[in-house]
Amino acid sequence: MELKIPIPRSFSFRRTVASHGWYQLPPFALDTKKWQLTRVIDVGPKPPVTVSMTALKSYIRVTPARALTKSDAATVLRDCRHLLRLDDDLRDFYLATSNDPEFAWIETQGAGRLLRSPTVFEDLVKMMCTTNCSWALTLKMVNGLVNNVGRETDDGRRSFPTAEALAAMPLKFFVDEVRAGYRAPYLKELADRVASGELNVEAWFTSELPTAELAKQIKGVKGVGPYAAENLLKLLGRYDGLALDSWTRARFYELRNNGRKANDKKIARYYSRFKEWRGLALWCDVTHDWL
Repeated sequence: MELKIPIPRSFSFRRTVASHGWYQLPPFALDTKKWQLTRVIDVGPKPPVTVSMTALKSYIRVTPARALTKSDAATVLRDCRHLLRLDDDLRDFYLATSNDPEFAWIETQGAGRLLRSPTVFEDLVKMMCTTNCSWALTLKMVNGLVNNVGRETDDGRRSFPTAEALAAMPLKFFVDEVRAGYRAPYLKELADRVASGELNVEAWFTSELPTAELAKQIKGVKGVGPYAAENLLKLLGRYDGLALDSWTRARFYELRNNGRKANDKKIARYYSRFKEWRGLALWCDVTHDWL
């Protein structure tokens, strides 16, 4: 079975998939030799399905690991469009960067789409697992969540666990199995709040709140500070925040300040000309050499 998703002219599969580290976190997997992105997708009460995505000239080829009903195929296509950001309109971003010699490559190379998960909940949990730790520890935590609580596919992979599944786990699980450290009670509380209906994180995707107010709401989740909130906002399509951390600061010093340290105000001033796109311009700038 093969499904097809048309792609816009400005789309780059490689730039989107490798836009940040999500492709390394299950239930994503990337074969860099074939440039094939694999993802486990939930299709309701039936077992989740593994799908593989590859880019051809005018479309994404989506190959499920098993035959799908019409309804399940529609779910897979919807989630693949969402995670690859195929419906994002970046024309204003390209307009803002194309006249700047230092940033014109962004439109030319089809950069600017940041890979995301099918749900805000998954992106939020993963973002919490990137805060104040090494990437190796992030990998360990996310693998612990998926391998222990995710639902199994027909081919032995596992989906990302739902809030309900994580809420059913005791705090001890997050401490001992996930190795979440100080994040353990925060992850448990988040799962409990989402599972109970107290917190609807999926509504953030379509929220009409001003970005500052939405950011405040996101930071109301225990364990989510400015860095995690601003990065999550980028996955929601809002790029006002720079989401500075030690790595992005160091990259700025190297690329734009002759290796000298600079305060955050100087970094903000440098990207301020891109206005509401400044966070995306910064991220494209510091990751230009990834491909």
